[in-house]
Amino acid sequence: MCNLYGSTKEESIRKVWRPSNALAWGGGIVAPRKPGAFIRRARDDAGYSRELVVGRWGLIPWFSKTADIKFSTNNARSEELASKASFRDPWARGQRCIIPADWFDEPNWESGRNVWWRFRRADGEPWGLAGLWNTWTDKATGEIVESYTMLTINADHHPLMRRMHKPDPRLGPLEQDKRSVIAIEPSDVDPWLTGTVQQAQQLLRLTPVEAFDAGPSSASQPGLI
Repeated sequence: MCNLYGSTKEESIRKVWRPSNALAWGGGIVAPRKPGAFIRRARDDAGYSRELVVGRWGLIPWFSKTADIKFSTNNARSEELASKASFRDPWARGQRCIIPADWFDEPNWESGRNVWWRFRRADGEPWGLAGLWNTWTDKATGEIVESYTMLTINADHHPLMRRMHKPDPRLGPLEQDKRSVIAIEPSDVDPWLTGTVQQAQQLLRLTPVEAFDAGPSSASQPGLI
């Protein structure tokens, strides 16, 4: 599960994903329940264009009576999208988004203690991470709140991502349900934002290890995988 990432600034977002609108988004570190930028299919365009939105990292489901929900929704297991109440309606409606990230952090426990690792792309470009968005309206005030969640997938067999997170000693090495975020490559952005649920399902896959530039976040040398 990812709980900290570096949101890409608007200039780089515009270069890579070309949204049709402009926002004063300076990027920076994003933690759960804090504002972050995401890209979705433009809601007011009868054709197809992309829009840049700033919303809360932690999807607020339609049934919530308050924006300050008590349970965590900043990550969503891709295997549960069609069944979990918080995510099934946005998933069924195709409310998919791209979350631009310069990096994301994950904990590594191989030394017996938590060492944070930072994950960048080896090609120097920002990540486009798979997400779902939702728009929630406060019935008392009429306030409209944008929010999003970051999708994850099982990584027990991935040579890099299976090394992250504290292992459960009760489970075998391939039964840990280690998780990874899901990268949407530039060539798959349009299918992800506009395709059917079945087409989007095909894009829920692990990123090859060669795409990562990863290592302890305090390391001065890149490429430590």
